[in-house]
Amino acid sequence: MAETKTIILTSEGKLKLEEELQHLKVVRRAEVAVKIKEARAQGDLSENAEYDAAKEEQAEIESRITQIQNMLKKAEIINEDAFDKGVVNLGNKVKIYDNDFEEEDVYTIVGSAEADPMKGKISNESPIGRALLGHKPGDEVPVETPDGIITIKVLEIL
Repeated sequence: MAETKTIILTSEGKLKLEEELQHLKVVRRAEVAVKIKEARAQGDLSENAEYDAAKEEQAEIESRITQIQNMLKKAEIINEDAFDKGVVNLGNKVKIYDNDFEEEDVYTIVGSAEADPMKGKISNESPIGRALLGHKPGDEVPVETPDGIITIKVLEIL
């Protein structure tokens, strides 16, 4: 029997997925249906690049809809209020100091489905995210990276 992996989401992440799903179902499906209809009106479908592109876009939309629906079915929404406020947990925004680069960063620890490093959202499964979990402000935390071990300091849980 196949094991289903739980998808960890913050309430904000769940809301964003639900909004994307709604947009795909209502707006994007209608847009691509119009494109397909217009391409069909051009005649011969065997050599119709617009038709092929619209059908491919439709397949991508349907695939993403299915993906989001499956994620939401497997989702476990983290209850940030249930966690100890004094230690780093899922859903926390954490201010750290990277000793190697001598710079401060702020990360939000989220599940892998929500991770977006460009927006400061790192997965609890990433090296830094995993290392930070359970630590308190003031803790020096070793992080194993592909380039070796670095040390970061937890400055504050925001």
